[in-house]
Amino acid sequence: MNRIRAIEAQQIREDLPPFSVGDTVKVSYKVVEGNRERVQTFQGIVIRRHGAGARETFTVRKVSFAVGVERTFPVNSPKIVDLQVVTRGKVRRSKLYYLRDKVGKAARVKELR
Repeated sequence: MNRIRAIEAQQIREDLPPFSVGDTVKVSYKVVEGNRERVQTFQGIVIRRHGAGARETFTVRKVSFAVGVERTFPVNSPKIVDLQVVTRGKVRRSKLYYLRDKVGKAARVKELR
């Protein structure tokens, strides 16, 4: 068991800023298209953080052309080039699944001051 923990400890990234559920983040990640590689950004609200250690993931939700899009990223993935926290959100729960049913102004999260 200690070997597994030692391997996982090597894979954990320390260069990402601290963020939590309710924050609006801008994730820049590498996308491979054929033999080319480019960086694509995905900006939205973090609606969930799941797991711990090297297996931790977070889900980001945005509305694009009136369609809700969610994407789950591993926190410690080497494909994440950059993660910027745009705004901090003031929320009182750990999973914001209720935002899926909200539209427009009702889907906003208050900003932490």
